[in-house]
Amino acid sequence: MQDRDIRDVTIIGAGPSGLFGAFYAGMRGASVRILDALPDLGGQLTALYPEKYIYDVAGFPKVLAKDLVKGLAQQAMQFAPAVHVAQEVTAMHAEPDGQGRPLYELTTPSGTHWSRTILVTAGIGAFEPRRLPLDDYDHWLGRGLYDKVIDPKAFAGRRVLLVGGGDSAFDWAVNLQGVAASILMIHRRDGFRAHQATIDQVQRLSADGRMALRTFWEVKAIHGGDRVEGVTLVNSKTKAEERIELDAVIPLLGFISRLGAIAHWGLDLANDEIVVNQRMETNVVGVYAAGDIVTYPGKLKLIATGFGEACTAVNNAVHHVYPDKKAFPGHSSNMERLFGAPAERAGD
Repeated sequence: MQDRDIRDVTIIGAGPSGLFGAFYAGMRGASVRILDALPDLGGQLTALYPEKYIYDVAGFPKVLAKDLVKGLAQQAMQFAPAVHVAQEVTAMHAEPDGQGRPLYELTTPSGTHWSRTILVTAGIGAFEPRRLPLDDYDHWLGRGLYDKVIDPKAFAGRRVLLVGGGDSAFDWAVNLQGVAASILMIHRRDGFRAHQATIDQVQRLSADGRMALRTFWEVKAIHGGDRVEGVTLVNSKTKAEERIELDAVIPLLGFISRLGAIAHWGLDLANDEIVVNQRMETNVVGVYAAGDIVTYPGKLKLIATGFGEACTAVNNAVHHVYPDKKAFPGHSSNMERLFGAPAERAGD
């Protein structure tokens, strides 16, 4: 055991819940490791919509996703957790720690990592965008076909087609206003899955002639030379076809997610989500979960909810590792550790 870097808590997933969990574990005096399959911290916020505003995080009237990640990372790194990105966990093995509790070995491409507890904050798990049903999809990808928007300025002065009826499609219909030369948004039916306020906003933009919104239309084909130059659309009700000249196609059709190796850990799952109790415990001793990946009665998939769940999970994980420590340590305003004074130490 002496040559193993054994951490008190290993957090799988470096999205908002994972980063805040790392901060909170550090505040509790626990040693922390962060593992994430993505190449950067921030989870979906960094990978999918860094330039989008988030409006429902306490204390921020609105905050860019990338700025929220920057603040969360700065907060978490105060306590110097070990960080391993681009490292998907491929296996988990448990062995006794000599005190009747499990010690976990996590395998990643960089090697093995040992931990006394695990906190899974993997969001929707490993994910990839849903694709348009086109045989030449890969040919156009990056040549005018984009499955996500990272920098809206990349579409400055371009004629853009948005495909989809969810939050992402509606959000970008709004956020590309004044950036793209023109915006056409299509959806295969007339029911939408976005927030009603954003739907109303897009419908007003369409009525004012600032963009076009069409329902019951789908992409049949993409045309062009080295880059996208246009598309053929087909009406799913009338079967009528129309060719439109444009520069960029952005399908925003949601994501296909998978739990990966986590699905084989013996955890109780419901619809690919991890079942937890009120302490954020899974059915496996020493394994906790928080954020979008968990389910329980009344669960809300919000960043704000994930923050609270991460705190609950960490407090119970620390109590599991150090039974003499309280599950609730009190308020941070009373923790001198944050201000460079004598720290609360998990082993004290």
